Amino acid sequence: MAQKKRLLIIDDEENMRHFLKTLLEKEGYSASVASDGLDGLDQIEQQDFDIILCDLRMPRMDGIGFLTEVAKRNITSTILTMSAYGTIDLALKTLQMGAYDYVSKPFKPTEIILALKKAEERERLKKENVLLRREVQTKYSFNNLIGKSPQFLTIIDLIKKVSTSKSAVLITGESGTGKEVVAHAIHYNSPRKNKTFLAINCGAIPDTLLESELFGHKKGSFTGATQDRKGFFEEADEGTLFLDEIGEIPTHLQVKLLRVLQEGETRRIGEERSTSVDVRIIAATSKNIPQEVTKGTFREDLYYRLNVLPVHIPPLRERREDITLLVDHFIQKQTEHHKIKVQGITPAARKILLTYNWPGNVRELENIIERCIVLADTEVIDVDVIPEDLKKSPEEDIGHIPDDIYSIKKFSRVMEEKLIRKALQKTHGNKSRAAKLLEISYPALLSKIAEYAIE
Repeated sequence: MAQKKRLLIIDDEENMRHFLKTLLEKEGYSASVASDGLDGLDQIEQQDFDIILCDLRMPRMDGIGFLTEVAKRNITSTILTMSAYGTIDLALKTLQMGAYDYVSKPFKPTEIILALKKAEERERLKKENVLLRREVQTKYSFNNLIGKSPQFLTIIDLIKKVSTSKSAVLITGESGTGKEVVAHAIHYNSPRKNKTFLAINCGAIPDTLLESELFGHKKGSFTGATQDRKGFFEEADEGTLFLDEIGEIPTHLQVKLLRVLQEGETRRIGEERSTSVDVRIIAATSKNIPQEVTKGTFREDLYYRLNVLPVHIPPLRERREDITLLVDHFIQKQTEHHKIKVQGITPAARKILLTYNWPGNVRELENIIERCIVLADTEVIDVDVIPEDLKKSPEEDIGHIPDDIYSIKKFSRVMEEKLIRKALQKTHGNKSRAAKLLEISYPALLSKIAEYAIE
């Protein structure tokens, strides 16, 4: 049975106190009464109240005095004020002082009930938000970064130091190594943890839209701009903006990004004035940015601005000591998620996972564990549910020549198909990025995918 909401009615008129108490107890509230602000404060010291309904004109301590004391004592109850002598200015003043709503007397019973129901919903959302924030902060605490290898422990020490700063961070590493997880950990262990964290993948948004997404736009500045819109920099003000795949950002936008980093100001498309923002930038990339600087596709001055605090995450194959811990962690996580009883993994299956090269890194490992848990017929993951690709011996790598092939032409086709599959696996199916890795055109890649019947 749901616990009754505790309500405190503060009013100097005995008839009004009696009327409200009778009405609201019929509505399922547990109602207490107080004759003025001082009496109300005494009762708050005795017990907690979910909602407080407070009159404004009372002897000894009026509603304004009560709101002032509530603010000093950090009381978190949702407060509604009411008065028969109210004006718009008075109503606004109470809202500015922390009241949730204002009700004019005389009121109908349905009006006060509706106001309380709205306050109740607000209180529920507040509590839900607190719980979610706690959940997120627990999820991204340093304790949830899994690993024991010397390389990984060095990363943990580094991001603990980085978290306390407001300087830009550049996280590098292959796709799937956990760059976004590290970015979350930095934010949620920083002084900005109670502010906004926004993540944007610069490679997933078309160039034509990326400028508007980052910097916002003014109504009428281009076709389709039907209203003013804040960009991500304004949305993340006082918080953290995570720019994933920063290496994909076009050169003409790199200049605007550099200005934000240097000046702390952003300008919407079509606007003449700039807006000051206080945003902590965390960028990430799987590209070799110094190489991109040499090629002229990434500005050197922007690279130095972003690379104030560099964090490099090594690939999983270079820290194999972490695989066992990650396997156990993902088994527990996925069994809870899928409500499937899987207790562990056999030594033979674990050996396969320990010797595999993991081109997709931690993300690929988690996906494989999820697949194994769903397919497992017993309470342990065994070799039979592990994908065949993972069971190949090291000799069966991409350069291995099958025994039945002697034709250079045939072997070239085998190699071509394997390289395409490898590139698609590396980019998690992103054909545009795979074409760049393969150094062929996008239409050519689509043609070869169809030719080799690659799904």
